[in-house]
Amino acid sequence: MYLKIMSRNYVIIDKSEVSSVNFDQVLETSADTLRYSVDNSQTFVKYEGAKPRFLYGKDTYTYSQILEILAGEEWTEPMEWTEPME
Repeated sequence: MYLKIMSRNYVIIDKSEVSSVNFDQVLETSADTLRYSVDNSQTFVKYEGAKPRFLYGKDTYTYSQILEILAGEEWTEPMEWTEPME
């Protein structure tokens, strides 16, 4: 399973481009299953094998690269910690 995940490719797209996604060519099943950036302006799709034509001209990221991107403040809201009640 780990090797399969490592062989996937990831592409970040603008929210306005979601309507052009061919969900038969990516691993997500619909617009409803996409994860969006904190400001809701971008999302990403993943695929295996040949890059789908509708993604030509867009940057492709590896698994480790996308993890680093998604850990950033544009994709992950900071957690607020509260002190435990005594």
